[in-house]
Amino acid sequence: MFNKILIANRGEIALRVIRACKELGIKTVAVYSEADRDSLHVTFADEAVCIGPPLAKDSYLKIPAIISAAQITGADAIHPGYGFLAENASFSEICAESKIKFIGPTPEMISAMGDKAYAKETMKQHGVPVIPGSDGVISDVKEGIAIAHDIGFPVMLKASAGGGGKGMRIVWEESDFEKSFQTASTEAEAAFGNSALYIEKFLENPRHIEFQILGDKFGNIYHYGERDCSVQRRHQKLIEESPSPAIDEEIRKRMGEAAILGGHAVNYEGAGTIEFLVDKYKNFYFMEMNTRIQVEHPVTEMVCHVDLVRQQIIVAAGEKIETLPQKPIGHAIEFRINAEDPAENFRPSPGKIISLHFPGGFGIRVDSHIYQSYTIPPHYDSLLAKLIVWGKSRPHAISRARRALEEFIVEGIKTTIPFHLQVLEDDRFYDGNFDTGFLEKFEFKKTNT
Repeated sequence: MFNKILIANRGEIALRVIRACKELGIKTVAVYSEADRDSLHVTFADEAVCIGPPLAKDSYLKIPAIISAAQITGADAIHPGYGFLAENASFSEICAESKIKFIGPTPEMISAMGDKAYAKETMKQHGVPVIPGSDGVISDVKEGIAIAHDIGFPVMLKASAGGGGKGMRIVWEESDFEKSFQTASTEAEAAFGNSALYIEKFLENPRHIEFQILGDKFGNIYHYGERDCSVQRRHQKLIEESPSPAIDEEIRKRMGEAAILGGHAVNYEGAGTIEFLVDKYKNFYFMEMNTRIQVEHPVTEMVCHVDLVRQQIIVAAGEKIETLPQKPIGHAIEFRINAEDPAENFRPSPGKIISLHFPGGFGIRVDSHIYQSYTIPPHYDSLLAKLIVWGKSRPHAISRARRALEEFIVEGIKTTIPFHLQVLEDDRFYDGNFDTGFLEKFEFKKTNT
């Protein structure tokens, strides 16, 4: 087992990793930017090293500074969390060259699954259903139009090296193709340093369902059920739950088997997710693989009674997966509490927290790095906290979530709490009758809170 782990991240995920390390008896090192000097992950780590100015490119994305911090403090492993460098193959490779264990998959696995076109072809070759589209990246507009006619409009242009909605464009007809191609290509180049695009059949308003997998160096790969991530805005997830209300046991079994096939396709080690789109006919298709821990991992932990971050660390240390899958119990829902104003088109709302109260009670979990009088910096993702609720059934979980959200008090800034409360009052959400287009039809009613 490791002696000391450096957490190359910030916020709630850094604190989450620190907690798992402490339970394993592992010393921790926090890294922080000048803007995060007062963050809780700095307070609770055994050691802390400032790695640069507020902007992420000068701190959390600065590989030499992070490697130096690990070497100076004697850390023998680095946990990247999610975001920032978590899926950066070069960072993983540099860690290995520096004799520091990267807690995640190998550079080869990250590269293979980070190239979305290659990932899709790999899954196809191993029998995982994929969305009809191009075999790899498309070379130019002419080739793209030909493929679009072959599979039928509408189609989706996607950045091969991308994620998070960057470099994506829906093309409804041929006359829009060239302009969309140029725009998506330019955006992909700016976001990922790679302008390559591939093309897929666009599935209108599907469900977004992902399967949590774990793999170890002994060839064991298991899945821990699914998470429904269909409530999203501009491809950014806002509410996640497990199990999904959209699939039955027969489909769940087939999707789980496909997820394990996908893991074996790249001999996967560590925690990851196989993401699928499910159309209105209950056909499912591989979308992408995330080679890291997900923001929404707690919903799986709540229903499967597994500590996924602990398992990540154990597997990275060369041991077998400790907690094997069991039948999920009950229902869990996660609400992302962001520093955003839903009444103003989710405009970011950084600033000082004047008053704070977390909800509590049976079946309630809050993962957060904030505290009263803490100032939310404007430089990073707006995630403040994750409220995760568990209930014996979905209606029970929704009822408990309503109570918990009403107890959740954050004053001094705007948050998405009022938005979540209104979603819970929507009949479509309550009935499980929603898809990735749900928020396009959802109208937030301004309140005084």
